[in-house]
Amino acid sequence: MQRLKSHCVGVETGTRMLFADYQHDGVMWSGEGERELRHGIRFSEPFLHPPSVQIGISLWDVANSSNHRIDLTADTITAEGFDIVFRTWEDTRVARIRADWMAIGALSDEDDWDVE
Repeated sequence: MQRLKSHCVGVETGTRMLFADYQHDGVMWSGEGERELRHGIRFSEPFLHPPSVQIGISLWDVANSSNHRIDLTADTITAEGFDIVFRTWEDTRVARIRADWMAIGALSDEDDWDVE
């Protein structure tokens, strides 16, 4: 559990179209085997420490001819940003994916004292 010691808490949200591979026969649509795609997200201002990040799929367009194998995670979370990582494998064909995200964490405040 992340315990916030700051009275100033920030919540930032966003949405990101990760790809639309059906438009140009991209690797997520036409490929097979393990495939991975990363998108860097930068926060509008840095948190004091790496925040808690939640990601969800807000658009899912997948071929119905195979199993739907999808792994969506937040990786390399820092106070400044994180990476959205999308993975699939085997014969799954993904036309497009959009992800929504939310970050919650402590922010600095002009009333904070630096006592060091």
